[in-house]
Amino acid sequence: MMGGGYGFGIPGLGMWIFWILLIVLIIWAVSLFSTRDAPREKGRTALEILEERYARGEIDKAEFDGKRRDLIG
Repeated sequence: MMGGGYGFGIPGLGMWIFWILLIVLIIWAVSLFSTRDAPREKGRTALEILEERYARGEIDKAEFDGKRRDLIG
């Protein structure tokens, strides 16, 4: 019965802990990389962002009109 428990006394417990930790690590890594690459402003067009900036007062009417003309073409 020596060596079967990997030092934990219960046969197989060490391997269970190893696999559980490995799975948790893989899930954590996948979630970390998948959220980092996701766009923050998904589904918003440049014109919508420009309109929001104008509504918040970040840009004045002249700048809004100029940028709007550039976007529309």
